[in-house]
Amino acid sequence: MATDEEIARFGAVLGELHRLLRRRTVARAAREPLPEAQVELLLLVRAAPGISGKEVARRLGTAPNTVSTLVRDLTDAGLLARERDPADRRVVRLHVTEAALRRMADYEVHRAALLTESLAEVDPAARSAVLAAAPHLDALLTALRNRP
Repeated sequence: MATDEEIARFGAVLGELHRLLRRRTVARAAREPLPEAQVELLLLVRAAPGISGKEVARRLGTAPNTVSTLVRDLTDAGLLARERDPADRRVVRLHVTEAALRRMADYEVHRAALLTESLAEVDPAARSAVLAAAPHLDALLTALRNRP
């Protein structure tokens, strides 16, 4: 079993990797970064088109009024579309727009290029180990998603 120190280091490295990768990718894409909460919402809606605002709040673990603000801001930016559910007009269904899909695809191209370049600078054995860890990190992600 991992020690507390190993677990702490792992968490710190993952956090810093995420932050640095995000900052550098946004800089390469030469655009203003979206707030992390908006990015999370867009990723969720892209994965679950037609999701309700209430379900977004539940899955993100945030207050419905926070989701309403995020949805309003993303809609105003042309990145999210809202539509009333025909079966229940009180429910709002969310969809990412074509502009959001283009922006997300552009970001992913820049992120992949940055990762490819950075991995090329890492020792081949370490590079293989990092890439081989992806399925295990997916399993960890699933375990985290399943926790309350």
